[in-house]
Amino acid sequence: MKKMTVLIAALCALSVPMTSRAMDHEGHDHSAMGHGDHKAKAAHEEVVNGVKVTFVVQTMAESMKTMGMEMPAGVKETHHIHVEFKDAKSGKALTEGEVKVKVQNPDKSDQTKQLMGMQGHFGADFDLSKKGKYGVMCKFLLKDGKTRSSKFWYTVK
Repeated sequence: MKKMTVLIAALCALSVPMTSRAMDHEGHDHSAMGHGDHKAKAAHEEVVNGVKVTFVVQTMAESMKTMGMEMPAGVKETHHIHVEFKDAKSGKALTEGEVKVKVQNPDKSDQTKQLMGMQGHFGADFDLSKKGKYGVMCKFLLKDGKTRSSKFWYTVK
């Protein structure tokens, strides 16, 4: 119970509720994303209507390790999915908006979550415990008022 409380407190401290505002990552290496000293490879990148969208998929153990924490008992989510947005021309981080991700599981069931702004990205935890191909679909509304979407396949081996 204490570990779960610490996890919740850490996630709350790292997020800015209501505004979904992520911290600026300007000047960082864009080929690898992560927290602290850990670098995670991008699972998917594309430019959508002038916005560079970068997705990272990490196991929960990797994600917790990067925050210097241990995995609490009873967590059913196995992976952290995060997405960063940058202006495609200037490279400036786009940190305000609403982001929703729907994951289609290999058995065709799905999970949908609103992502929250945290440590330079928008993120949420998902259950990707089954081996196979997952469809990741993201719909996002940034400060400019335009709704955009991105999707890709991610395979768990």
